[in-house]
Amino acid sequence: MRCGDNPESLISTIYPAIAEPNHSDQYFLERTILSGKNDDVDEMNASILQKFPGQETVLWSADNVDMEHVHANEAQLYPPEFLATLKASGLPLARLALKPGCPLMLLRNLDPANGLCNGTRMILLHIRPRVLVCRILGGKHAGKQVFIPRITIKPSNEDMPIPLLRRQFPVCLAFAMTINKSQGQSVAHVGLDLRNPVFSHGQLYVALSRCTSGRCIKALFPEQEKGTKTVNIVYPEVLTGLM
Repeated sequence: MRCGDNPESLISTIYPAIAEPNHSDQYFLERTILSGKNDDVDEMNASILQKFPGQETVLWSADNVDMEHVHANEAQLYPPEFLATLKASGLPLARLALKPGCPLMLLRNLDPANGLCNGTRMILLHIRPRVLVCRILGGKHAGKQVFIPRITIKPSNEDMPIPLLRRQFPVCLAFAMTINKSQGQSVAHVGLDLRNPVFSHGQLYVALSRCTSGRCIKALFPEQEKGTKTVNIVYPEVLTGLM
């Protein structure tokens, strides 16, 4: 189950020959890397993208503050350079680096009837100035070509106290994803990045249950941890409330 002592070993195990071109949809449908923290996921995705073949395109967001919720003088406190550094769950990155052929995950419900739901995985086909041309991975809409527009996204007050308005494509790279985002998916090959242990009730169970076979789960533990132990967060009061 243990997979080396560094991210490179986990990447090469879950994504063999990732540097080669023309991977099939099935290749990406059958594998993923899971982590509990968004920062770890972003780092892993960026590392795999560097190995992935093709020309990288960087798409920058247009960030502003919602003037309906701040005074004109207050807006000056939030320069664009600062707004671009802000991250929140479900919010696309201000700097979105992509390559044709890479796997993406949709971050918003755009057209559920046609398969464009929050969490839908896709393959990027073409990058256009105003849309991303993609193909849906898995489910009853598998193989359908879809168009993902740039939209203005407003995080909830709980996710971010600053009234941010970010205009960006509502997608993220999906070589790796958070454990929470993986719920409901079944994958043949799962890598677990446990360098930072899970931090909420049931996360480890969700991560382990994504894989269709226990023999195909590989985990990355902290370098100083030579065994295969990690923290399993369980809140007894949650279980008691269900009884």
